[in-house]
Amino acid sequence: MSKKTGIIVIILSVAAIALSVVSLVHSTGSPDVQYVMYIGTNDKDTNEPICTPDEAKDIVEDVLIDHFGGYTIQEANGGWEDDGMRYKEYSVVAIISDTDLGTVHSAADVLCEKLNQSSILIQTNETKTEFYEGRR
Repeated sequence: MSKKTGIIVIILSVAAIALSVVSLVHSTGSPDVQYVMYIGTNDKDTNEPICTPDEAKDIVEDVLIDHFGGYTIQEANGGWEDDGMRYKEYSVVAIISDTDLGTVHSAADVLCEKLNQSSILIQTNETKTEFYEGRR
């Protein structure tokens, strides 16, 4: 690559970075944190389900409404092996936005108690959120 071509590539790269920064700053979406909670439903002591999947989902939905005013959930099934025994577990995955980690922990405390869990996996994802309302 010639020196002139190298300089042009550098200039174009800097321009692309500058345009990206301007685009992010002027974006209509706002920075947000999304929390994803993986909520198991097997008893922590027996590794057996403590209730039916529908009952577990109802418990999770009630706690999420009480703490966040709304929710998005997905149903999941997981499995693992422990001391040669294989276990399967129905889980609820809750996706929560527009809140803070303290409130997520508070909901997790209630869910751990109600579903007799030793822990709930919580992922924190930085994201950009936009409530698109269509063209007007």
